[in-house]
Formats: sequence, C-alpha cells, structure tokens
Amino acid sequence: MPDSSSTSTPPATPPTSSTGQQGNPPDYQLDYSRMSEAYANFCRVAQTPEELVLDFGLNPQMAPTSDPIKITHRLILNYYTAKRLLLALNQFIQRHEAAFGVLELDFNKRVRGPRG
Repeated sequence: MPDSSSTSTPPATPPTSSTGQQGNPPDYQLDYSRMSEAYANFCRVAQTPEELVLDFGLNPQMAPTSDPIKITHRLILNYYTAKRLLLALNQFIQRHEAAFGVLELDFNKRVRGPRG
C-alpha cells in the first residue's frame, strides 16, 4: 500500500494534462513530499543558449532602493518547459482578469491618492 504521507492533495484548480485537455487527470503521478513553498514579488530572467534562468526573491520596498533584493530561489528551465509555463500562466492570468479585472503592472497607476 503506498505511503499517503509522500503525496498531498492536488491543487484545487484542475491541472492541465500533458495532452492539453483541462479537467482530465494528468497521465503521470505527482509526488509532493519534497516540495517547498516560497513567496516572491521579484523575478529576474536571464538566459543561456540552452536555458532560461529565473531568480526569485522578496523586495520589501516597492520603489527602487539601494538595499539589495534578497534572491531566495533559482529556477532553471529549458525553452520547451519555459514555453509550456508561458502558455499555462497566460491562460490562468486571462481567467483571473476575466473574473476580477485587468491587472495593472504600472505601480504608479495602481496607487490611489486621497479622493477629494
């Protein structure tokens, strides 16, 4: 009998399978036993001819500062995986914006001053 502590409950949103059909269970098993979680509000992307390198960190200042941003995680992806990630993120962002409105990336446009 498999050890139930080695896997966890899948995410609430049904994953997209490797065949691209949403809602169908993936044709592979997932083991979450070594997974860790982290929050990042900063991401820097670098590249090599074979891979994309994503550095994630936490920027406590939302404006430019002389304090260094502490990078906590690095994710290295080949371009095929990066493209699959791009397509999946685009799909989920579109759903979010359809439900909750457009995500404004310009911080200055999101800041609201006192209304008079």
